[in-house]
Amino acid sequence: MAFSHTDLTHKPDLGGHGAGTGSTRTKRPEYVDFLPPCNHACPAGENIQAWLSLAQAGDYRAAWEKLTEENPMPAIHGRVCYHPCQSACNRNSLDSTVSIHAVERYLGDRAIEEGWRFPKPQQKTGKRILVIGAGPSGLSAAYHLARLGHEVSIFEAGPVAGGMMHFGIPAYRLPRNILQAEVQRIADLGVDIRLNYKVSDVMDEKTRGNFNAVFIAIGAHIGKKTDIPAREAGKILDAVSFLKEVELGGTPRIGRRVAIYGGGNTAMDAARVAKRLGAEEALIIYRRDREHMPAHDFEADEALSEGVKIHWLRTIKNLDETSITVERMNIVDGRPVPTGELETLEADSLILALGQDTETDFLKGIDGIQFQPDGTVVVDEHMMTGHAGIFAGGDMVPSERSVTIATGHGKKAARNIDAWLHGTTYDKKPNNAIVNIEQLQVWFRTHAPLQQQVHLEPEKAVGSFDEIVGGLSESEARYEAQRCLSCGNCFECDGCYGACPEGAIIKLGKGNRYEFNYSLCTGCEVCFEQCPCHAIDMVHESQLLS
Repeated sequence: MAFSHTDLTHKPDLGGHGAGTGSTRTKRPEYVDFLPPCNHACPAGENIQAWLSLAQAGDYRAAWEKLTEENPMPAIHGRVCYHPCQSACNRNSLDSTVSIHAVERYLGDRAIEEGWRFPKPQQKTGKRILVIGAGPSGLSAAYHLARLGHEVSIFEAGPVAGGMMHFGIPAYRLPRNILQAEVQRIADLGVDIRLNYKVSDVMDEKTRGNFNAVFIAIGAHIGKKTDIPAREAGKILDAVSFLKEVELGGTPRIGRRVAIYGGGNTAMDAARVAKRLGAEEALIIYRRDREHMPAHDFEADEALSEGVKIHWLRTIKNLDETSITVERMNIVDGRPVPTGELETLEADSLILALGQDTETDFLKGIDGIQFQPDGTVVVDEHMMTGHAGIFAGGDMVPSERSVTIATGHGKKAARNIDAWLHGTTYDKKPNNAIVNIEQLQVWFRTHAPLQQQVHLEPEKAVGSFDEIVGGLSESEARYEAQRCLSCGNCFECDGCYGACPEGAIIKLGKGNRYEFNYSLCTGCEVCFEQCPCHAIDMVHESQLLS
């Protein structure tokens, strides 16, 4: 029967006017799968709690299969995702968050080591989809479309698949063998990836290839520029081109002292790469303070630990061949304000890390496609542009930019493309309410400190592009998974079964949970009150009749 959830913070009326008993029962318990905050926060839409549960039982293959139902690249995301799931984790209120990304990485690495493969679809639909761009969004879309039985081709302008995962994320954060292994697994599913093929006419490619739909995910690969007086006097590079040149085996001439202009994660990476190329000094210049920087805290911490210097509250006024003149700034009402105070910093080159733009001019001749002032492409709630059958996602549409967000776009687009090809629309089912820490009864958990990943010593890290963060062992990964509180979802602890004074709870066998015998249930709420993960809700009898 349908019902609406009651207030999750409900407590029983101990004065005798609440649940009632016998024929006067006014509420009954229901087992409900509420939404864990980690699942809610994941941009890729992973069922994190479900695969953590399988991992804590030691069933790693099943955990990987559950994870990859939503995200085909766990070894990549376990390394480069900024894990908003962990920021939302309820366990942080007890000791520290579950290291979800580390367990995800373990599953992804184990899958590579043991050669696990995705199951191929049982039936083919006969539909053909063109994906333009082999970055995280394009790869994700191709994977989900292929598993739905469609024939998928990816056209990639670059020499390798991966997009900004390959050219924007340094190898010390994402080893290339890991990236290539997860891309290859998607190709092995039957996805055709054509490299060094730049699409200039989408409609012509669609017609010549007899494609039924197109998903465009070309990313944002053009570094933003800024006007700096006398810029021709100095050596100026943009961060995207700099990182790409290094990745392709080049050695940009940056000199002994390198300045990086910007305060995002790309600026941190550019500075750290400069150190690995032999720069004696890498200094970041940023016009705001640390509190207002777009880079994640741990990115700045790692850069500082490797000897990168950061000059907060500075903006560049001009430069010459060996120095940069900067102006000090103050933060007023959250905004940087010039002070008129100047200083000179020595630098042989300047790397601009001011963000990226997307190259979408080639789409402007297509009827119906609209653009934001910054060049990003407008899409509707189904990820479709204004031209029927052409979808877009990733960094080229208005949204926050990260590998995981782009991966989520690809999955969402795939499901909407599939629905569109069948003449329907994809409507995601609404989520149940999110469970917070106050709603849990954590009597079953003791203090369990987070398993730390091993980091390469900074002095050694800057000497090469070797991976700087190690993975967890099998025992560490399983332990970490077992720290999950299973917020909102029954994990068969038998607490309700043992607490019920009327014997009204029936065990259905391992993996099948329980059910209530309402002819015995008095509505006393003991099961509801002791449930450690808040998997039981009390529902008014009147709601069940409506």
